[in-house]
Amino acid sequence: MSKLVTIYGGSGFVGRYIARRMAQAGWRVRVAVRRPNEAMHVKPYGVVGQVEPVFCNIRDDESVRAVMHGADAVVNCVGTFDRKGKNSFQAVQVEGATRIAKIAAQEGISHLAHLSAIGADSDSASEYAQSKAAGEAGILKHFPTAVILRPSVIFGPEDKFFNRFAAMTRFGPILPVVGASTKFQPVFVDDVAEAASKAAMGTATAGTYELGGPEVETFRGLMQQMLGVIRRRRMIVNIPFGIASIMAAGMELVQNLTLGLVPPQITRDQVRSLRVDNVVSADAKGFDALGIEPQAIASVLPEYLWRFRPDGQYAAIKESAKNLRV
Repeated sequence: MSKLVTIYGGSGFVGRYIARRMAQAGWRVRVAVRRPNEAMHVKPYGVVGQVEPVFCNIRDDESVRAVMHGADAVVNCVGTFDRKGKNSFQAVQVEGATRIAKIAAQEGISHLAHLSAIGADSDSASEYAQSKAAGEAGILKHFPTAVILRPSVIFGPEDKFFNRFAAMTRFGPILPVVGASTKFQPVFVDDVAEAASKAAMGTATAGTYELGGPEVETFRGLMQQMLGVIRRRRMIVNIPFGIASIMAAGMELVQNLTLGLVPPQITRDQVRSLRVDNVVSADAKGFDALGIEPQAIASVLPEYLWRFRPDGQYAAIKESAKNLRV
């Protein structure tokens, strides 16, 4: 019988790519999510019955245990940007991650992979980064042979980074950013999925890996590269951190007054995160240690950002037509 992997958050941005890779490798895949009916897009990744969405609430012990029962490996992709509420940093990224590791150890799971983030640090000014570090500590306490993956900003067709800023270019000549000089090392989503799959299949050595693509670039530089891909000219305006913090506080207030109906475009915690470079540490294990060659931004962005070009899918045809001689 094929081996079974349970992927918590397996229908999300990164999780779906892990699910597809595990299915392609012949594994049965159990995709544990809060809303299985909204995760049906993962079923075609394998043959009939190979990939199955199942209900799970990682805040509940028995729910986590039920979907893990009988699994050979576990991958945790669940994360949140909510500082408060039922699915807060503490509930999801600390308690939820620790719960999964504790039960995995009790169930005799062979391999555990956990998706964290570069910048995870208990001494960080960012609560998000603190919660990521606390989650890692909780995992290693119960499952010391876990593989922890810390990616930089992740890009791909469903990302909320390049897609978000490309969409903003449709509404005016100015593209505002916070932390224009902050450095990032964007990593392609399927490269992260390959790393997680290797960890789940037991071909990665236990430990922590920081995952970054082949390019280190400032926020401004990434936006310039994005603008080149979508064939638009926009003025990139840096918003100072102090002003950004005030704006974020106002947005959070509106969110509270509307009971969450109007989410903030940026939070104060995200502003604090943007003060620190998001790149792989000099002494960290990375893709090299996993035998993976990460893809460059330029080789991927045109495949999904073309829809933001003024001429959409016809941009290349029009550019080619200009070279024709009558």
